[in-house]
Amino acid sequence: MSFTRRQILGGLAGLAVVGAGAGGATRYWLGKVADANAGHDYELIAAPLDVELVPGHMTEAWAFGPSAPGTELRVRQGEWLRVRFINHLPVATTIHWHGIRLPLEMDGVPYVSQLPVLPGEYFDYKFRVPDAGSYWYHPHVSSSEELGRGLVGPLIVEEREPTGFKYEKTLSLKSWHVDEEGNFVEFSIPREAARGGTAGRLATINGVPSPVIELPAGQITRVRLLNLDNTLTYRINIPGVEAQIYALDGNPVEPRPLGKEYWLGPGMRICLAIKAPPAGEELSLRNGPVRLGTLRSVANNDAPTDWPKALPANPVAEPDLANAEKLNFNFEWVGSVSVNVDNGKPPSLWQINGKAWDITDKTCADRPIASLKLGQSYIFELKNMTQYQHPIHLHGMSFKVIASNRHKIVPYFTDTYLLGKNERAQVALVADNPGVWMFHCHVIDHMETGLMAAIEVK
Repeated sequence: MSFTRRQILGGLAGLAVVGAGAGGATRYWLGKVADANAGHDYELIAAPLDVELVPGHMTEAWAFGPSAPGTELRVRQGEWLRVRFINHLPVATTIHWHGIRLPLEMDGVPYVSQLPVLPGEYFDYKFRVPDAGSYWYHPHVSSSEELGRGLVGPLIVEEREPTGFKYEKTLSLKSWHVDEEGNFVEFSIPREAARGGTAGRLATINGVPSPVIELPAGQITRVRLLNLDNTLTYRINIPGVEAQIYALDGNPVEPRPLGKEYWLGPGMRICLAIKAPPAGEELSLRNGPVRLGTLRSVANNDAPTDWPKALPANPVAEPDLANAEKLNFNFEWVGSVSVNVDNGKPPSLWQINGKAWDITDKTCADRPIASLKLGQSYIFELKNMTQYQHPIHLHGMSFKVIASNRHKIVPYFTDTYLLGKNERAQVALVADNPGVWMFHCHVIDHMETGLMAAIEVK
């Protein structure tokens, strides 16, 4: 496969400097480009950034823009997103646009859709966004470390028409692999990668531990919750809240109560409508019994609003279930935790249909686990043969969750499904996007130790 030639960065005229990084390196921000003839709308720079996660201590993070998680990108449904990505990190990287149905050459997977962007180089991403919703962006290179150091950020695609929501918040959930002084610890430990994954120690919302998020009292606010974590599944619950679910992983659903809790796996998103209590009252946003942050009602003078109607459906092709071809995918534990110390490769701990992905092998995608016919409908039988949860993510296409042996399913479209331990689920799709697409668990060190495959559409 041929790739767009990587380009050496010749200058950064017009970008604002926000400080000096470690070792005298300069940090830059994300800037909206004023020149209509520039060929891109945003200049997004990845660079080192010191952040204060632990009070009194600085953590040497990596960031997209001036914060970690990175700057929120916004675009309207149906329009072009044009981003010049500039790499000022000491390592190679890319950007994958999680959940977006786009052309393969924009998908950000090294040696599959593009070459890695080396330090000092840039790459132009340009694609039309067909679906409204909550999405995010991150590298697909050395993912445990690069995502772990902070290279994640929200991407919000606004609906074409007004939705009835007057207020909105984006809350990016991420735990950090840091010690008591803010120093990074190991992002992936083999014995943990062989289990539920290597968990971070410090939970944050929008990069802040235990934040207070203000909501207008008595009003209904659209709250987008994005799980940008390497590992953790959050059991989202807000005791005493009036809340409705409006979308899952970017795709609208018929509004329904949040209920007792919602399990939000790595890479997954949920869009809630929350009616704030009277001014001065607080709600606890929790992961199970653990408080992640506080939702505090503040006084406002606006007239109360009604619950908005359901969001408009995205233009995702409806699979033909009666004529769909069925494919089986078994997610398995290899049964060995030995580390291949003699060849420098990561341990092989997980596999799909008996095959483990080797992240050091640049040719793995040349051997897809399944080949789909363009335009054909398929039903994937997802079988988790392990004792751990796996958020299963597919690049390039959306699929419809239609059945599970563990839960009652109201069918919905998504790009990531949290497959519970020993669960068997069915998802359906139309193979309508040609290319070689990654299909993997979004617990990052599961992915990097085998739980990934390529699916070809042609």
